[in-house]
Amino acid sequence: MSESVSEAPQVPETPVPAGVAPSVPAVAPVAGVPGPAAGGVTIGRKRSDFLYYGLRNKKLIFGLSLEALLVLLAIIGPLIAKYSETSFNAPLQHPGGRYWLGTDNLGHDVFSQLTHGMQQSYLVGAIGALSAAIVGMLLGFTAGWRGGLLDEVLQMITNIVVMIPALVLLVVIGSYMTTRSVLFEGVFIGLTTWPWVARAVRAQTFSLRSREFVDLAKLSGKRAPSIIIKDIAPNMASYLFLVIILLFGSSILLAASYDFLGLGPTNVVSLGSMMNQASLGAALFYKWWWWFIPPGLVLTAMVAALLVANVGLDEVFNPKLREQ
Repeated sequence: MSESVSEAPQVPETPVPAGVAPSVPAVAPVAGVPGPAAGGVTIGRKRSDFLYYGLRNKKLIFGLSLEALLVLLAIIGPLIAKYSETSFNAPLQHPGGRYWLGTDNLGHDVFSQLTHGMQQSYLVGAIGALSAAIVGMLLGFTAGWRGGLLDEVLQMITNIVVMIPALVLLVVIGSYMTTRSVLFEGVFIGLTTWPWVARAVRAQTFSLRSREFVDLAKLSGKRAPSIIIKDIAPNMASYLFLVIILLFGSSILLAASYDFLGLGPTNVVSLGSMMNQASLGAALFYKWWWWFIPPGLVLTAMVAALLVANVGLDEVFNPKLREQ
């Protein structure tokens, strides 16, 4: 039997020239077995693309670098300041070796107050952005996924919140409070700035819920919360990240505006309260520039760095903007 079976002729191997990769025969993928390009290669390619374009985007590098320097100043500043932000020293001293940024009319060290004010601004911005993101995304995902009567009710609530003047509401609430904290201000800002987030997330969810990968997730038996978290939200990750950055910057500006009007946290030094005290002390009239210019300049730099970084990230995430 073995003699009747003819052996296949041996084909001599063709030598492969140096520097040339040998060809690999194409193999049809088998169901249930991941191919060589599945999983890690795709994710790695996305990550490498992000790093490639991110490290070459001047706007992103500039914005992140400036913001990192400001955050570092907010952290280290109070540790290296010579005086406390509440200590009374010689009033209206010009910037110099003893008082790096001078003093105000009460003798408070402007550098110490500036660095403490930056910490409060970042804290309020983070609380406000987180509060607005949680409420806006929760209502936006729910309205976009469910639709129907629930969507109409949530849209009505969103329209009502948009029409309520936040400043007037803050004045009314603040009149009944003896003290206002940083947490109160951050949560208040978050609860009055979420509607545009909810509308944007709702529109994106409406667009994604009819895609094929969502239909496959439904057929596999996944429940709605799991589909939203594991399938829809990851496809909106870059957009949601940009939204949080915008919320962070707008919360810092709103907090400074409320503090400048005297509606911010009590017994806390912030950039807005510094400008409020400078305005009440007629610093602009008497040309005490070291009192009102540093907090305004730092506040502008904080928000501008976030906006520039946001534009850079948008260009990195959006392939159409990369080509421009």
